[in-house]
Amino acid sequence: MFSSFSAIWRFRVFLRLKPINSRFFITNNTNMGIQGLAKLLGDNAPSSMKENEIKNYFGRKIAVDASMCIYQFLIAVRQDGSMLTNEDGETTSHLMGIFYRTIRMLENGIKPVYVFDGKPPEMKSGELEKRKERREEAQKSLTKAEEVGDAAEIEKFNRRLVKVTKQHNEECKGLLKLMGVPYIDAPCEAEAQCAALVKAGKVYATGTEDMDALTFGSSVLLRHLTFSEARKMPIKEINLNKALSELNLSQDEFIDLCILLGCDYCDSIRGIGPKRAIELIKQHKSIEKILENIDTKKYEIPDKWMYQEARKLFQSPEVGNPDEINLKWSEPDEEGLIKFMVEEKQFNEDRIRNGIKKLNKARQGSTQGRLDSFFKVTSIVTTKRKSEETNGNAKKKPKGKGTFKKGR
Repeated sequence: MFSSFSAIWRFRVFLRLKPINSRFFITNNTNMGIQGLAKLLGDNAPSSMKENEIKNYFGRKIAVDASMCIYQFLIAVRQDGSMLTNEDGETTSHLMGIFYRTIRMLENGIKPVYVFDGKPPEMKSGELEKRKERREEAQKSLTKAEEVGDAAEIEKFNRRLVKVTKQHNEECKGLLKLMGVPYIDAPCEAEAQCAALVKAGKVYATGTEDMDALTFGSSVLLRHLTFSEARKMPIKEINLNKALSELNLSQDEFIDLCILLGCDYCDSIRGIGPKRAIELIKQHKSIEKILENIDTKKYEIPDKWMYQEARKLFQSPEVGNPDEINLKWSEPDEEGLIKFMVEEKQFNEDRIRNGIKKLNKARQGSTQGRLDSFFKVTSIVTTKRKSEETNGNAKKKPKGKGTFKKGR
């Protein structure tokens, strides 16, 4: 019976599904970018992972993977009980997500800078082709499900067909500009640009679900940063230096490990799973040495395996020079926000105005920076008065003071 309805109607049916959609996306994509890396770190480098409340990142500048966020927002179907389409049937979930989740970060003293993907590297063409094939299969399955009216299957395959478009990106960029929040157009991969900003000291961390931000060298990765507050999920912080220390690997060895696990840029060796991969890297230190020592009859090496090119891409990705990037957070354009969100996209005016109030309040409250961005404790000096040493009844004085040194 579904086959007679329009594509727009079907999409609206999809958007009325329960919020379980977004949970499905997260729980089934916990190793995005590098297959199995999150679990491997949890098993072999647990000290590198910790959970934090969002408020603990007060005063931090964080580079946020925009495409990943928008994809999540397109998957999520409800926000505060409101439908995520306007009266014309246009999807607006990405705009609602950017607006409210950005406000949440700002209210907690975080200064986000969104980083958008540029052109994909040529090496990613194989992965993109696989995704295209999976989408085509999902479309065929969706058509069959609609013909028989199977709501559960319609939900599943609609979810698989969600795609971030150029229009989604441009609308989000326009919204961020109106909100006074900076964004960057990366020349290539957003995660690589985020990592470059972290390494240059421009921001504290990369906010993404994509694990290959670590492979690109981001010293801190924050997951769940843009999740809904209602889900009450803590931020998962992964520290790259602690991971390398506990794994006893260099960054180059870690990159080879990630290639063995499976990345977006080349195939992996069939038959080598996470446990075997970490064993081989620790023993042989490089893929070249592994290839010299494994049984290639037991472990199938991909034809024309471009692991060296993938390694080079992780080591020296195409990124904009962080020193030439000026990050500036400015006052929101209230009239512009009302015109865009209310008049053009048909959001509730009272809610948008309330959001603008929160934006202004958050901006006023974010002027106070983190203490550790100005000072750091270098030593603790303990002193005693001579009278205390000779007179046990003398009034006790503080044992010492922290010696502070002005820092970054």
